[in-house]
Amino acid sequence: MKNFIFGIVCLSVTGLSCSKKPDTSAVAAVDESRATYDTTAIDSFSAGATSVDVMRQIRMSSQRYQDSVKAAVKLQEQEKKITEELEKENKKKAEEEKKKSSENNKDKEQKNQ
Repeated sequence: MKNFIFGIVCLSVTGLSCSKKPDTSAVAAVDESRATYDTTAIDSFSAGATSVDVMRQIRMSSQRYQDSVKAAVKLQEQEKKITEELEKENKKKAEEEKKKSSENNKDKEQKNQ
């Protein structure tokens, strides 16, 4: 009896595992994920490749460019701070002059009375 049950289980497992169809969607997904490029790769020995020295110069010049941009931004910030300080000082002076002129007008009115 044990052999009979073991035989049925083995046949059913074999039958189920062999009856499955292979999944083709996974293969199709891999093929679709490949990107199509309109350029070709250039290896380091071809005519269009750049030398190590040229790449180093490009990196150095780009670093200099980044440094000059940072310096220009700092300079603009300093100029902006200076102009803001000048505007504040001018406003204070204008307010003081208004106060003085209003006090002078009051003094003149009091003298006239």
